[in-house]
Amino acid sequence: MLEALKSDEIVDKLGGRFKLTALIQRRWAELLDGARPLIEREGRSDLELAIEEVLQEKITIDFDSSDVTPPEKALK
Repeated sequence: MLEALKSDEIVDKLGGRFKLTALIQRRWAELLDGARPLIEREGRSDLELAIEEVLQEKITIDFDSSDVTPPEKALK
């Protein structure tokens, strides 16, 4: 699972490794605080769930309602 995070595709989609890490960390904290997982647990830890939710695009950065610059605009 961690190997999938090394893929440039997922990193580029979110605009960089920092944004990817921040998204995973935020979701991990939500799961630790009792948020309902968006995928089946299947014996996975909260961190593994957070990563898999990102990989499956169950969660992403809402660029429209945040002050985070979308990747396509950051390159210009």
